Amino acid sequence: MYSVQPKKLLIMNILDILKRYSDEDHRLSQKDIVEILKNEYNMLAERKAVKRNLMNLIDFGYEINYSESVRMVPGKDGKPEENYILSDFYLERDFTDSELRLLIDSLLFSKHIPYSQCKELVDKLSGLSNQYFRSRIKYISTLPDNAPQNKQLFYNIDVIDEAIAKSRKIQFQYNRYGLDKKPHAETFPNGTKKVYTVNPYQMVAANGRYYLICNYDKYDNVSNIRVDRITDIKLLDEPAKPKSRVPEIKNGFNLPKHMAEHVYMFAGESIPVTFRAKKYLVGDIIDWFGKDVTFYDETETEVSVRITVNENAMRLWALQYALHVKVLTPQKLRDNIKEDLKKAVENYI
Repeated sequence: MYSVQPKKLLIMNILDILKRYSDEDHRLSQKDIVEILKNEYNMLAERKAVKRNLMNLIDFGYEINYSESVRMVPGKDGKPEENYILSDFYLERDFTDSELRLLIDSLLFSKHIPYSQCKELVDKLSGLSNQYFRSRIKYISTLPDNAPQNKQLFYNIDVIDEAIAKSRKIQFQYNRYGLDKKPHAETFPNGTKKVYTVNPYQMVAANGRYYLICNYDKYDNVSNIRVDRITDIKLLDEPAKPKSRVPEIKNGFNLPKHMAEHVYMFAGESIPVTFRAKKYLVGDIIDWFGKDVTFYDETETEVSVRITVNENAMRLWALQYALHVKVLTPQKLRDNIKEDLKKAVENYI
């Protein structure tokens, strides 16, 4: 139990009670608030004081809803008069429970946020609701701590965000996992760690991971780099290369188009591709490539598809859906996929 608190804290305690115990499905009467103040805050208060402070909170701009009813009570002259009773108080929240669940689930499905940081963010989000919501998400405590961890992730994001805003280059080391299940910085043959300098343009979340869309000075294309594989990042004073000097994005950066054409975040230019697919795959095709795909030559069971997509990404996607899809053009891509499938079969001979 709390020690006895000064009366000037009454309004803050009432607000805290509304945050912890109220929502549209759990409304509080003035009597309820008086009892919680007594039992949990060691504070005695009359209903009139509670009502006055609730009205003050509303005047201060807090969205507190309540119901109002009228009852007849004896007046000073003995005649009945109307008395307005306020009850069913609850605090209107910035996020609904379903919105918070969506945000929390997005964190849980993420593959790039370390467990400890993910758990901390989930706790902060759940704190935006009340105790009833928190009691329904206890399963989060069983989140497995088996994902690769980069404790520099959020720092990386801050530095990259600042670099993009200030149009400056960044420098970093890039890591790959070894058989020891630990990240190791890429090195030259002599053992010296490689240091990369890039022009950062955009950060995106794809396939459950954060990617940095950037450019290396000596190349004309854009590259997609895993942010969670970056360590020892530095913000440089050198200005970044303008997008106008990168042919792939010189006419502006269309992020939805870029994401649809780079489904696996491979670098390189996109090419026109046509393929034949089973009709039951239409939903998957739209999920992967967006609504800019063109369907034609429909039959009862199949349909042809025309898209613009990164060649390497399409090659991998076609192998993933090899039982359901046949690439028609370009011929070079068809030949590469044929060769991939032959090698795959040889692995099982």
